Amino acid sequence: MASHCTLSLSLIFLLVFTINASSPSSSSTSSEADILLTFKSAINDPMNYLSSWSNTTTTHHCNWTGVTCTTTTTTTVSSLTLQNLNLSGEISPSVCQLSNLITLNLADNFFNQPIPLHLSQCSSLKTLNLSSNLIWGTIPDQISQFKSLKFLDLSKNHVEGKIPDGVGSLLNLQVLNLGNNLLSGSVPNVLGNFTELIVLDLSENPFMESEIPSDIGKLLKLEQVLLQRSGFYGEIPNSIVEMKELTIVDLSQNNLTGVLPSRIGSSFEKLVSFDVSQNNLFGSFPDGICESPGLTSLSLHTNYFNGTLPNTSISDCMNLERLELQNNGFHGDFPNNLWSLPKIKVIRAENNRFSGEIPDSISMSSQLEQVQIDNNSFIGKIPHGLGMVKSLYRFSASLNGLYDNNFVGEIPESLGDLPVLTYLDLSHNNLTGRVPSSLTAGLPALYTEGNPDLCGPGLSNPCSKDDSLHKIAGISKLACALISLALLAGILSLAFGFYVLRRSSIQKSETGIWRSVFFYPLRVTEQDLIMAMDEKASRGSSGGFGRVYIVNLPSNELIAVKKIDNIRNQSFKTLKTEVKTLAKIRHKNIIRILGFCHSDDSIFLIYECMEKGSLGDLISKGEFQLAWSFRLKIAIGIAQGLAYLHKDYVPHLLHRDVKSKNVLLDAEFEPKLTDFALDRILGEITFQSSFDSNSLSSCYMAPELGYNKKATEQMDTYGFGVILLELVTGRAAEQVESNEESLDVVKWVRRKVNISNGAVQILDPKISSSCRKEALGMLEIALKCTSVMPEKRPSMCEVVVELRSFGSKNYAPES
Repeated sequence: MASHCTLSLSLIFLLVFTINASSPSSSSTSSEADILLTFKSAINDPMNYLSSWSNTTTTHHCNWTGVTCTTTTTTTVSSLTLQNLNLSGEISPSVCQLSNLITLNLADNFFNQPIPLHLSQCSSLKTLNLSSNLIWGTIPDQISQFKSLKFLDLSKNHVEGKIPDGVGSLLNLQVLNLGNNLLSGSVPNVLGNFTELIVLDLSENPFMESEIPSDIGKLLKLEQVLLQRSGFYGEIPNSIVEMKELTIVDLSQNNLTGVLPSRIGSSFEKLVSFDVSQNNLFGSFPDGICESPGLTSLSLHTNYFNGTLPNTSISDCMNLERLELQNNGFHGDFPNNLWSLPKIKVIRAENNRFSGEIPDSISMSSQLEQVQIDNNSFIGKIPHGLGMVKSLYRFSASLNGLYDNNFVGEIPESLGDLPVLTYLDLSHNNLTGRVPSSLTAGLPALYTEGNPDLCGPGLSNPCSKDDSLHKIAGISKLACALISLALLAGILSLAFGFYVLRRSSIQKSETGIWRSVFFYPLRVTEQDLIMAMDEKASRGSSGGFGRVYIVNLPSNELIAVKKIDNIRNQSFKTLKTEVKTLAKIRHKNIIRILGFCHSDDSIFLIYECMEKGSLGDLISKGEFQLAWSFRLKIAIGIAQGLAYLHKDYVPHLLHRDVKSKNVLLDAEFEPKLTDFALDRILGEITFQSSFDSNSLSSCYMAPELGYNKKATEQMDTYGFGVILLELVTGRAAEQVESNEESLDVVKWVRRKVNISNGAVQILDPKISSSCRKEALGMLEIALKCTSVMPEKRPSMCEVVVELRSFGSKNYAPES
């Protein structure tokens, strides 16, 4: 019996030993889970993303959100990736008890503390990413304690002060990113220590004042050097030519002087992008720059470069997509082979002294989207082959200016065949003949002034065969004269009668001298508009910026007219320039400006009319029944329009009054932004004075507007975030609760989140359950856009990417 018991105990012991040998020890598992829970206890998690982190569930901690484990002899935590989860609180030193932790990524959160030096105790840590938080203070010398780090990213924080010499002890670094901070002073002379470095990013530190250290040439493995907008001055070190692995070089928007180092072009055989724009550099075009077969982008603009472009070397740029040479002193013939590079998309060479002709071989440029060569000395005819470049600019001005040159001859009929051409400026050349009817009829943004011998419909010089008097055959000169006199007398009589009528029916302030500019062939006069703009046509005021009227033209086409009073501070010339700038905008999510009329007292801005009115009116009706697919389509469209104004259109513009009332909807619920950039038209002083107290207290206005009057992209983003909240909740931005307490949608959402620690009950119940996941995603974006801290709001370009990533791909149209 005893031997039987002994055998049983041996079997039990063997079984337990086998179980323990084949899986992580229970004590080890428990220990790592406890460490993670201790780390979590110091963190605020308002969106409950870390709900899986719990010892009350059966889920193994290696399967918790953001946790990655690796298995060698045992299974242990190797990576914590908690990026973009709206986390805040403290980064606890307990995380360093995870003995095999290699990666800690807490980027895109709200951690508000100095650089956590206690993380240097994480002996295995190789990657530390704290970018896009609220990390503040200086970089202490003790940063040298992070001995094992290969990847350090502290970008997009509030790190300030000088970079300490101690950073030079991080000899294993492959990526050092300190960009977009508040660093000051000069770069220490330890840069040459980073012999393993692949990426160096010190960009967007406007308070820095430093030369580029001469020992940068020791970084022989460096592939990316990003120093843009960081106060670098002096000359570019000659040692840079030793860095043979460079693919991306961005030294733009600094105060660099001198010439480019010799051999700078031929030395970089792997170069993809080279940008030294907006400095004080001079000298010649970098010889041999095209010897890098992968070069796609070359930007030398806004410097003092001069000389000619080497025709032969340009032909080697077979992969070049973007060439920016504008605002320099280049001269001589523009290389013919540049026009026919197989992948070229953008050529900008305006404000130089280039000469020569555009060859007909431009028709071979199958990818060309944008050309700007205005203010040069080009000659000859505009080639017929230009009309064969079918890709000419899809998103904005496709042929963005050929003016102020010496082009002669007629405008090729083939230009009218370009499917995406939306803007053509041929001003101030020596063009002659008829403007092709395909352009005058189908191209709103056509500018031909300064070509007195051009003629055509809508121009001040109609072609002779368009003159109705010359179509009357067989009539003697005397008869023609009599008819002319009769017509003149009739016109004068009508004008006088209309003048009397106008005097009796219109206020005296409306009888001043009117001047008009129409970008479309609108058959309407100022007087027609005045007579039509009555109370019946009124759609109410638009903020502090005037009243809107819907006017039915004789052609039965509806237009929207915004009447703005008291603009005497703007001359017609200034006004024409500013409105013309806005009228050039061509984007499907931005309303078209059709023209304007101006007197001493008023301005009429004429817009296209949208069938379904404003998004704000639709939401305010109380029965907002719009399907989720259309809500998402509207959100993406608005984001695309704002991103275009902020980044793609030149000059970059701010909307300044983003709200759902300024979002119009067409028959297919495609949104279009209106009332954009009115500060350009009114002038900043008048614009600000029109921002009355109601506007300033509106929930669409970013909180910092109360103390910072300087307009920013982040303020537009905040207004957009409020619109997103309207779309996901179905509530108007400002409404009254049953207890008569005025509660705007931002406060309402924040209160609901705080009370329930959840988000589903915030959503509009009319959103179907199958779309709730996307709606929650949009709510998350809205909360980021309406962050109290401007620096935490995403750019509109980032928002577009996030919204397009949602599942309803059919409702994410391309811009």
